[in-house]
Amino acid sequence: MSFNDIRQQLKAFDLQVRRHALDQLLQAWRNREINCQPQNDSVNMHCHTFFSYNGYGHSPTSLAWLAKESGWHALGTVDFDALDAVEETLSACDRVGVRGAAGLETRVYLPEFPEWEFNSPGEPGILYYVGVGFTTGHPPTGIGIFSEMCRRAAERNQRMVARLNAYLNPATIDYKRDVLPLTPSGNATERHMLIAYDSAARARFPKQSELVAFWASKLEMDASGIAELLSEPAPSNAIRGKLMKRGGVGYIQPGPDTFPSVDEVTRGIIACGAIPTCAWLDGLSEGEQHMGELLESLIAKGVAGLTIIPDRNWNIPDPKLRATKIGELHKVITLARALDLPVIVGTEMNKAGQRLIDDFDAEPLRPFRGDFVRGANFVYGHTVMQRALELGYQSEWAESHLPTRRERNQFYAEVGRLVEPGAERLAQVAQVDASLGPSKIIAELTANSHII
Repeated sequence: MSFNDIRQQLKAFDLQVRRHALDQLLQAWRNREINCQPQNDSVNMHCHTFFSYNGYGHSPTSLAWLAKESGWHALGTVDFDALDAVEETLSACDRVGVRGAAGLETRVYLPEFPEWEFNSPGEPGILYYVGVGFTTGHPPTGIGIFSEMCRRAAERNQRMVARLNAYLNPATIDYKRDVLPLTPSGNATERHMLIAYDSAARARFPKQSELVAFWASKLEMDASGIAELLSEPAPSNAIRGKLMKRGGVGYIQPGPDTFPSVDEVTRGIIACGAIPTCAWLDGLSEGEQHMGELLESLIAKGVAGLTIIPDRNWNIPDPKLRATKIGELHKVITLARALDLPVIVGTEMNKAGQRLIDDFDAEPLRPFRGDFVRGANFVYGHTVMQRALELGYQSEWAESHLPTRRERNQFYAEVGRLVEPGAERLAQVAQVDASLGPSKIIAELTANSHII
């Protein structure tokens, strides 16, 4: 079996297969049969895994190995409405020696701002929201918001399937039979449903001319355009836009009860010892034109970071739009600095074609390279302290010793910079006296040559 075949096994739904494949690759690396790049300052702290949807099929273990081979400084996984990736991400990153963190993304309702659109186009009062720095995928007893989020997501999916089946008949699907098997843990997304519909249409119309005619009729597009769409790997973003997004037959306009409130989700994230962050799109919506007002409101609730996908704010062909979005990116990072909010960046990877890693050498991003690396160190440093000593960002110790966001940011970013990844190093951190103050903990970590 080739090493490429073994890399593919990292994407298997069976966890034991993934673990065995990683064993083989690590042994090959130790035997110098595989080369890994020297560590650089590349970070991707917002990678979706196949527990929600990854455009390249990556599992948490597969992403950890990608980070190892590519020399990344840090990796953070994030999944929609699911915490399934947390333990695997942290374990795999320990094994490969990459700074690791894990989180969750969802949509929330903002009762304070019901009229403004923010980062969810066409959906006033709705906000994409991210929790980072989880150390377990099992919330404390009594914290039911995360299972409630999964339940609501499944109900929304099934309502969408009912609407689409009525429209796309005879190319219909069964949610349990055709969609759920496409996921490792039953957390299906719109992209999984699109793959199922693509398969159903191809099975129902085996002749290419009939398949093109079917989609041309349903999507109200010319046959030439449909043929081009069908030549692309499923799921097609264009078909998703026509069927599932605003104006599509499967779309249901969300309201105040569609998603949980920002307060409910914030409380759940904090109860898990993780860190709530606000996601930012591009600064062009009415709500994002008032980011200062939004962030002040969210900070009062417990938000302590800003999540950004930088590539979509500068890597744009249209020069006028590119200049506008770069300007908005610079403005929001300047605002984050003023508010003492760490900036956490990544590429998503939830559709094929997205970058595996951001280009920090690109001129629009170069001034913020330090912000991005510090943001990654901050999340990883919190993760280390929470896993080893239960002294993470939300701990009573942090509230007592690090009362301001600036102090906490500096402490956890410094821990993240100092502590090299790995289970042995984590165990060594666990030997630090938890009654010490921040400066003495940093001194111990600095003095311990086994940790730095």
